Amino acid sequence: MKLGQKKPLRSRGQRMAALVSSTLALAKARPLGAIAASGLILMVLVALLADVVATHDPLQQTVRILEPPSAGHFFGTDDLGRDVFSRVVHGARATLFVGFLSLGLATASGVAIGTVSAYRGGTFDLLVQRFVDVFLGFPFLVAALIVVVALGPSSISAALAIALALAPQIARLSRAAVLSTKEEGYVEAARASGAGPARIIWRHLLPNSFPPILAQITGYLGTAVVAETALSFLRLGVPPPDPSWGRMLQEGVQQYFEVAPWAIMFPGLALAITVLSAALLGDQLRNLVWAKENAHPKVKVESGTLTLGSQGMEPRD
Repeated sequence: MKLGQKKPLRSRGQRMAALVSSTLALAKARPLGAIAASGLILMVLVALLADVVATHDPLQQTVRILEPPSAGHFFGTDDLGRDVFSRVVHGARATLFVGFLSLGLATASGVAIGTVSAYRGGTFDLLVQRFVDVFLGFPFLVAALIVVVALGPSSISAALAIALALAPQIARLSRAAVLSTKEEGYVEAARASGAGPARIIWRHLLPNSFPPILAQITGYLGTAVVAETALSFLRLGVPPPDPSWGRMLQEGVQQYFEVAPWAIMFPGLALAITVLSAALLGDQLRNLVWAKENAHPKVKVESGTLTLGSQGMEPRD
C-alpha cells in the first residue's frame, strides 16, 4: 500500500467473518469461559422464547397430579397437575428478568456514585464512602428483605431491593478502578487541554476503568438470581400464580418433596446452571482482563527506580 493511500474498508461479510473467527479463537483459548457463556446464553434464550419452548400452559391445572417425567410431561407434574417443564421455562423468564433488571439498576447507580466519588476526591469522597459503608454494614439478603417488605412483594420491588443491596458493592469496585486510572497521563493531558469533569469521566475514565468492573458485574448476576430465588422462596418475590424458580422450590419442599422430587430437582438444576455459568463467565472475564493489562505493562521512572507493571527494579550502574 502506497504512503498516504487509505486502507480499503471491509465489507459487512468480512467484518462478520472476522468477528466469528476471533470469537472461535477466544473460545478455543478459554473453553471453560465458552461453556459458561453458552450455558448463560441458553438460559436467556429459553427465557425470551418461553412461549415457544413451553409445551403446556404453565398455569393450567389438570387431574394428572404428581406424575413422574414422561413423554407427555418432560419434567413431570406438580400437586395441581401443572406441567413442571413449562413452569421451569416460564420461571426462567421471571427470575432472569428480576436478575438482569436489578443488576442493571445497581450497575448504573453504583458506577455513577463510585466514579464521581473517586474523581472528586477529598471531603466529598470521604462522605460518600462513609455513606456506602453504612449500606455495606447490612448483610446482602437482610438489606434486600428490608426493602422488599417495605415496598410489598412484586417483581419490581424485588428488583429494586436487590439493586439497592448490590449498588454499594459496585460503587466501591468502581471507585477503586477509577482511582487507578485518574492519574494516568491521558487524563492529565485532557485536564490540561481544558476538558471539563463530565467529558473526562465520560470519554476517558469510564472507557478505561469499565472492563474490570464489567468482569466483576458478570459474576454478580448469579448473586442477583440467587437473591431473587430466596425472596420468592419466602413469598416476597414474584407473586402467584406466575411461576418462578424460588416459589417452585418453596412449594415442593413444603408439600411433596418425598413423593415428587422431580418438582424440586428441575428448577434447582436450572438455578444451578444459571448461577454456575454466571460465576464461571465472570471468573474467565477477570482472567482475560488481567492478562490484557499485564500484556502491556506501564513503565514509570520515579526517584531513580524503574517500575515495570507492579514490579520494581533498581537500575544498575
